[in-house]
Amino acid sequence: MPVVKAPVTEKKKVDVLIVGGGPAGLAAAVRLYDKGIRSILIAEREAQLGGILRQCIHDGFGLTRFGESLSGPEYAARFIDEVKQRNIPYITMAAVTQITPEKEVTIVTRERLLIVEAGAVVLAMGCRERTRGALAIPGERPAGVFTAGVAQAYINLYNRMPAREVIILGSGDIGMIMARRLTLEGAHVKAVFEVAPYPSGLPRNIQQCLNDYGIPLYLSHTVTQIHGEKRLEGVTVSEVDEHFTPIPGTEQYYECDTLILSVGLIPENELSLDAGVVLDPRTRGAVVDEHLMTGCDGIFAAGNVLHVHDLVDFVSMEAERLADAAARYLEGSLKGRGQLEIVCSDPVHHTVPQLFGAEEPFELSLRVKRPLENVTVYARQGETIVGKKKMRRALPAEMITLQVKPVSRMKLEVSAE
Repeated sequence: MPVVKAPVTEKKKVDVLIVGGGPAGLAAAVRLYDKGIRSILIAEREAQLGGILRQCIHDGFGLTRFGESLSGPEYAARFIDEVKQRNIPYITMAAVTQITPEKEVTIVTRERLLIVEAGAVVLAMGCRERTRGALAIPGERPAGVFTAGVAQAYINLYNRMPAREVIILGSGDIGMIMARRLTLEGAHVKAVFEVAPYPSGLPRNIQQCLNDYGIPLYLSHTVTQIHGEKRLEGVTVSEVDEHFTPIPGTEQYYECDTLILSVGLIPENELSLDAGVVLDPRTRGAVVDEHLMTGCDGIFAAGNVLHVHDLVDFVSMEAERLADAAARYLEGSLKGRGQLEIVCSDPVHHTVPQLFGAEEPFELSLRVKRPLENVTVYARQGETIVGKKKMRRALPAEMITLQVKPVSRMKLEVSAE
């Protein structure tokens, strides 16, 4: 039998360890370096830096951050080049297996077991897709049921065509982008079904990916049965009521060989929980203050691991704000963690951050529960308005940012009227 060598254990100290080499981690690393922090290490579990952007070959990235339209790999390359030009250390094929509240991080690679003691930790692990198991759709387990991201990887990374006759469940952005991509590759996308009474993706993707290609979108519909044993043969689709319960008698059968699921993203926070980070049940990301620091001292979070963003530009810009705060933390000029609460009123679903310290102005990100027309978002402390934004339209799919200037040490109330 071959002799299996035990991995070499190494110990290392760094000022900042960044978990994840996607858009958030890369942007944070570059900004930290430019702030004078030189002892940085990026740990990435994939073979290359770039995260999910490597498989997003469509354009539309960078309009906010760079003022031009880029593909996903082009956008990632901008930051990868910046990292390499600054000689910021990074390791790939590296699995972070544990983060302690004391900021000791365990990293496993093929060659070694690395124990890193960090002055600050940046959580930038991104998110994963909800699967069929989370939906509990009745039926066998035939081949041909994919999440949208997996189908995207098959085509764009591995040059494999996974489908011919396609039904898409969920109107998330990746699902609509894959409707267009599959159509361009010769597949027939019969329809996109959305359980909610409104689309869950951006309006521009509805127009460019569905309307421009004649792909119908059915709202208040969901898949209620999967047919087939070895390979998917078809699905049953039903209308749903206001409680998302299928309506008897509305069933319709669609013959297809592939079902693409675009039914939401879940922040990857298993490591965060191990570190003792408290999560917000609404965002499924960490509870943070205005400096994007979690409840664990010196552990910060940004990007899709914190809350799901609709544009990668916002991910990078948020990570850069995190880097500014992390640099201040290492210098000792960050005055503690915010403890004042931010409370949401209907129809606001959630805010990030959830806490603040009333020390300085900050940017608040939020989403509404349902589509609204001619709405104004308010942030109030008592009777005083400390943030206000008028909008012609507010959609759950579009993140809203609001500049807030606290005036007193009392909780903040956020509402839309």
